[in-house]
Amino acid sequence: MGEFLHAVAGFPAIVFSAALPVVLGFWLLVAFGGAYPDSFDTDADAGAVGLGGVPVTVAASLMIVVGWFTSVTGSVLVDRGALTGLVHAAADVLLLLLSLLIAWRVTRHLVRPLAKLFPDEPGPSRQDFLGSLCVIRTGRVDVGFGQAEVAAGDGSTAIVQVRQSGDDVALARGSTGLLYAYDDTGEFFWVAPYEAALDPGPRADHG
Repeated sequence: MGEFLHAVAGFPAIVFSAALPVVLGFWLLVAFGGAYPDSFDTDADAGAVGLGGVPVTVAASLMIVVGWFTSVTGSVLVDRGALTGLVHAAADVLLLLLSLLIAWRVTRHLVRPLAKLFPDEPGPSRQDFLGSLCVIRTGRVDVGFGQAEVAAGDGSTAIVQVRQSGDDVALARGSTGLLYAYDDTGEFFWVAPYEAALDPGPRADHG
C-alpha cells in the first residue's frame, strides 16, 4: 500500500491525481442536475485534437483517468528499478509524456463508440415549446398539478408539466392548450385553453 500511495502522490502521477477530484466533483454535479456534460463545449473544441464526437468534459475525463492509471503503474515500475538522481528524474519526465500519449490514444479509440450517445444536433429545449399547442394528458390541470403532451419541431413528442391559472376555463384530459409561459423555478409551463375557432391566424395584407 505504501508503494502505491507513494506513486499516487509523486511525480508524474500527481499531475493526474490532482485532477481526479475535479473530475469526480463535476460528474457528481451532473448526476444531481447542477451541470451538463456539454457545459464547456463552447469554450473548447476536442475535435481539434482528434477527440471530437463527445462533449469536451467526457474526453477530458477519460484522458485524466487513463493518464492517472498509466502514470501510477509506470511510477511503481520505475521505483522498483532502483533508479537514482538524474536518471530517475529523466525517467519520470519520459513517463509523463508517455502517459499523456497513451491517454490520448486510448481516449481517441473510446470516443468513437461513445459518440453514438451524443448526437450532433441537440434535442429540443423547453423554451422551444413556448407558443406550442399541447394535449392535456391528466384528468385535471390547476395551479399545482397537470401534464400535457407537446410535439417538437422534429416530430418527436414530450410530456411536460403544466399549470393553469384559476381564472381560465378548466382544462380536462384530451383538451387542447396553449403553452404561453415557462416557470424556471417550478420547471413547468403555464397553459391556457385553446380554441381553433378563435385563432385569427396570420394577418392578411390589404392593398
